[in-house]
Amino acid sequence: MQTTILRIQGMTCGGCVNSVKTVLERLSGVSQADVSLENAEAVVQYDPSLANIDQLKAAISDAGFEVTD
Repeated sequence: MQTTILRIQGMTCGGCVNSVKTVLERLSGVSQADVSLENAEAVVQYDPSLANIDQLKAAISDAGFEVTD
């Protein structure tokens, strides 16, 4: 398993946090996603043989949020 931290812009409430968490955890290979509104980030544990950073970013983007570097 690998862990990555993704900075996210556009989350304004608990519903946003739940949306991001849900789309990440639905991805094959993601075992856990802890999303923080306060820190504007997601800490994601995933299997790099099944998922990659670009897929994580795309899922967040598709949910209507922006991943920043």
